[in-house]
Amino acid sequence: MSLESVILSKVKESPFDTRELSEKLKLDYNKLIQAIKSLEYKKVLECKIKVLNEIVLTESGKKCLTAGTPESRMFESIPENGIKKSELMKIFGREGQPTFGQCMKCGWIRSEKIETKEQEQEKEQPKQKGKKKKKQRPDLMLFRKVEEINDLVLEDLKIIHDRMSEKLTKKTLDILKRRKLITTIQTKSFVVSQGPEYEKYTTTQKIEYQTCLKKGMLQKNNWKSHTFKKYNFKSLGVPTKGGSLQPILKVRSEMRKAFLEMGFEEMKTNRYVESSFWNFDALFQPQQHPARDAHDTFFMKNPKKAKQIPEELMEKVKTTHETGGYGSIGWRYKWSEDESRKNLLRTHTTAVSSKTLREISKEPFRPRRFFSIDRVFRNETLDATHLAEFHQVEGFIIDKNLSLGDLIGVISEFFGKLGMEKFKFKAAYNPYTEPSMEIFAFHNGLNKWIEIGNSGIFRPEMLQPLFSGTRFNDYKEDVNLSVIAWGLSVERPTMIQYQIQDIRNLVGHTVDLQMVKKGPICRLGFPRKVIKEKKKEEEIKKEKN
Repeated sequence: MSLESVILSKVKESPFDTRELSEKLKLDYNKLIQAIKSLEYKKVLECKIKVLNEIVLTESGKKCLTAGTPESRMFESIPENGIKKSELMKIFGREGQPTFGQCMKCGWIRSEKIETKEQEQEKEQPKQKGKKKKKQRPDLMLFRKVEEINDLVLEDLKIIHDRMSEKLTKKTLDILKRRKLITTIQTKSFVVSQGPEYEKYTTTQKIEYQTCLKKGMLQKNNWKSHTFKKYNFKSLGVPTKGGSLQPILKVRSEMRKAFLEMGFEEMKTNRYVESSFWNFDALFQPQQHPARDAHDTFFMKNPKKAKQIPEELMEKVKTTHETGGYGSIGWRYKWSEDESRKNLLRTHTTAVSSKTLREISKEPFRPRRFFSIDRVFRNETLDATHLAEFHQVEGFIIDKNLSLGDLIGVISEFFGKLGMEKFKFKAAYNPYTEPSMEIFAFHNGLNKWIEIGNSGIFRPEMLQPLFSGTRFNDYKEDVNLSVIAWGLSVERPTMIQYQIQDIRNLVGHTVDLQMVKKGPICRLGFPRKVIKEKKKEEEIKKEKN
């Protein structure tokens, strides 16, 4: 018999309780309710809610059913020749003393005092004036008082387990509640009876309702022969859960806020596909550089080549690569235009910086600050700290006579706004910056320094061709035009902030969605005063310890 047939046959006999029917026939309660609600919607059945306060056993009560009550177990632990109370208390631990009192109350055991030799000697010695010594309590020897016990508590628990608690008195139930052997829970069920459409539904042929119009019905043109279920527009749908921001987006928002507070302008980063010219050549990176190999870069198959590249700028870049200029001898190789036009997924947002510098060169000169935060791609092996697709933060300042001291000062201010206290610099090499520095931050979770970014001053070989032949006012070759720049990933500072040790648990198929939903709001920036106060508190605690 189908579940619907069972329900209709039972309600024909008499109204029934859903919980009782589910237990009696061993039916899935949720499926039973779904079937009843479906029939209720068709007015075949009527349901009324029934609320019951049911007395059930706690975990301690269930344990008593299998292992016995504590007092019965204590009675059985006493041998025929008796046992010291102190030894028995060690066996039962915290529940020893109340259990002992329960056994004495039931009259199952008796006790005898045991005096030690020291206590006997104290009695024989005459009383001395002065301070009174604390009397040691004599230990007790426990013996069985009866041969067999009648455990009434266990019998009461069995009655409750069989759901016949109405047989017990209120006093008995209160005692069991105080001992935390039973508890009261509220259960809801439905009393089901026949509805106004019951007779009609059971006597006529069952109609198969269609929930929606299907493609096959339209193709065969038989949709008119089907009976469609009416939509209940008053019913409430499943409540939707609110969206959650990924930790990377939270950190990205804080970084963007830090840049804007420092007076930076945001660059356009809406192109993932770039030409090798803007990604490498314009940055004075030679065409035989290992980074331009297919093992490190994702090259495009379609479109394979870029068409729109400024001819004058391309000629300047070609000359700089082959023979040098601006105090440089170049890379000394034959530059290939075909290699320069290859399209790729950008490997860094510095390609955006080079295009931005070219655009602002057409305007009157003034000091400018720019930043970008967007996705870049590199053909790397995935591990705990590397991804093939990640976010890069890029920032640069253009002005006259900028130095390495300016770069360190700006980076220190920027990272200070992000709340990073422990960071350091290391000399490095980049084809388009000189001098160059790697930026490291301390990861408390990994307990080591990890690289989070790179920085430097753009080389004249990279910078000056971008401004040659333009209407850049006040620009002359003898003017020391400088650009300081730095870049870092968003993922690694996020790992530091959220104490994530493996980057694959932050992005990818192994990410924990609960971590995304329950992740705290990111607050990278801290006032310098607060940081100093925290340091002082830590120093005071160390001195006290």
